[in-house]
Amino acid sequence: MDFATLHTLGKTELHCHLDGSLSLNCIRQLAQKINQPLPADDNALRKLVQAPENSENLADYLKTFDFIAPLLQTKEALQMAAFDVVAQAARENVRYIEIRFAPVLSTAGDLTLSQATEAVIAGLHQAMAQFDIIAKALVCGMRQLPNADNAAMFTANAPLVGDTLVGGDFAGNEADYPTKVCAPAIETAQRLGVPLTFHAGECHCPQNIAEAIRLGIPRIGHATACFDQPELIQTIVKTHTTIELCLTSNLQTKAARSLAEFPYQALKKAGAAITINTDNRTVSNTTLTHEYERYQAYFDTTTADFLTFNLNAVNAAFIPETTKQTLRMRLKQDYAPYL
Repeated sequence: MDFATLHTLGKTELHCHLDGSLSLNCIRQLAQKINQPLPADDNALRKLVQAPENSENLADYLKTFDFIAPLLQTKEALQMAAFDVVAQAARENVRYIEIRFAPVLSTAGDLTLSQATEAVIAGLHQAMAQFDIIAKALVCGMRQLPNADNAAMFTANAPLVGDTLVGGDFAGNEADYPTKVCAPAIETAQRLGVPLTFHAGECHCPQNIAEAIRLGIPRIGHATACFDQPELIQTIVKTHTTIELCLTSNLQTKAARSLAEFPYQALKKAGAAITINTDNRTVSNTTLTHEYERYQAYFDTTTADFLTFNLNAVNAAFIPETTKQTLRMRLKQDYAPYL
């Protein structure tokens, strides 16, 4: 299937970071509002906001986010950013997307944790009014912060969970802050009724995946380190854990040092619930269509597989069953001409 046809396919995305996915045009608008100088040349700007294709590791990859953080400190900026990312997704026929962000990273100015989230929600609503897409938000705890800080973030945002804010996540420095370190804040979020996904397995650490599953988290972002762990993969299957795969970024960060270390084929063979995601559209210089193209080229992934992965995402989405039924029907219609 050529790139143009892959572009037309209906898609879903569960794992997309707001601050890692801003278009260059949006970055320029946000910088202008705070009088932050930027290179006039887009290629020069890309060097500031895109990770090197061969990053040394996850920490090296995450450096690009430091450049974006000062741009996202007001309600207007967060609303613009959320609108921008949804608009990008809608242009490549994404039917459903969950966009995650860390409210604490937008409180350097006057915003509270809940005000930051409300601004993102406003941007999602603005985009949904203009584009044919369903967009939801997830709030991220940062694993390198004290558990009390992450618990406070979930406590502040729990009253907003419902129609548009649908769940939470933990992101950040996994190598130094494994899953078990985050357990108290995870339990706080669960006690508050915040559905959770969780970053695990990006630092060659399968135990972090196993611990997240043990703590009752139904979705795992990346899970890269399970590629050579058959018992862990069986646990993933038996617990019906959904995996949010992020191929391009995993190769960049050396979470997978080669295609052989990317867990797609092992998970697929075992019958695990796989989903395809960009992780960070700008930082990884990718789109969902580009991800599909790579799966097709590297793994001979079929159109029927893509439909299955999209249905997996719908099944795992933090939304009501009635909305899931509508999305399933639409995706099946999208794919019918190609099957």
